[in-house]
Amino acid sequence: MKRILVTGGTGYIGSHTVVELINNDFEVIIIDNLSNSQIDVLDGIEKITGTKPEFYNIDLADKTKTLDLLSQIKSIDAIIHFAAYKAVGESVSEPLKYYQNNLNSLMNIIEAMKTNNINSLVFSSSCTVYGQAKILPVTEQSPIIKADSPYGNTKQIAEEIIYDSIFADENLKGIALRYFNPIGAHESAEIGELPIGSPNNLVPFITQTAIGIREQLQVFGSDYNTTDGTAVRDYIHVVDLAKAHVIAISRLLENINKLDFEVFNLGTGVGNSVLEVINTFEDVTGEKLNYKIVERRAGDIEKVWADTSFANKELGWKTEKSLGEALLSAWVREKKYRGV
Repeated sequence: MKRILVTGGTGYIGSHTVVELINNDFEVIIIDNLSNSQIDVLDGIEKITGTKPEFYNIDLADKTKTLDLLSQIKSIDAIIHFAAYKAVGESVSEPLKYYQNNLNSLMNIIEAMKTNNINSLVFSSSCTVYGQAKILPVTEQSPIIKADSPYGNTKQIAEEIIYDSIFADENLKGIALRYFNPIGAHESAEIGELPIGSPNNLVPFITQTAIGIREQLQVFGSDYNTTDGTAVRDYIHVVDLAKAHVIAISRLLENINKLDFEVFNLGTGVGNSVLEVINTFEDVTGEKLNYKIVERRAGDIEKVWADTSFANKELGWKTEKSLGEALLSAWVREKKYRGV
């Protein structure tokens, strides 16, 4: 049984990936400092899979603690690195927080990999590396232009760090998975997107407004060059996204990767506006949302969606779940979590 270390494994995407790894007979070790997750996520993982992963609570931006811990954990076959701050707006107001955390944690992980003879890394990247692409949909060959936020810039720099580290060490290999916009929850509703404090993504705002925790949903901007003036994103069900990580880690462990460093877009290939998401949520749940159009938000791009043909062909992966299914699963999770 291969042992996979998942950093940020109690977080939103991390926890769903842990479930898929366990379901595919991997043994999982989680490192997470619980800065944007809760320890009871481990209970949710156990309820779904029958297995509670080994867990360590440390800050990976602390080099000494990271190197010490990874030298103590035996027989790690590969690492999936999720751990990072991820709020676009917050990164604009607190850029140093993002550079210090997101980049130091990655460099510490890579150094620990080299020290402990761990050769395979799957990295949680983002479509933000493309900035506001001039040609849509974006492919893996689309230009990497200046990021619109420090968060996006940390993902650009992180990919460069991984590439340079692999180039300098013939034993290392990696895959960067460039996510578009993950939404939804596991069908069991035992885990899902429940950020600590104020959400930074659209769907938690929608579900929290629908359930009455928030009085009103804000829609940032109505003057974008889109069909209805609101921003357009490619929304992918988190379970579809998680399954791609199992394929990626298996690709490295089985040595069937074509290059030492590969990148793949993970999305649906379809762009939906904010208002389309709101309308779809109302349709599938029967709930009416109180929302208001407000000014644009700093750091947001206008529109982006993926060309997923390379991932579809090379990984043999494609999305299976619809926007409506994703939104309904998020609503079921919200209600279960709130005891409604």
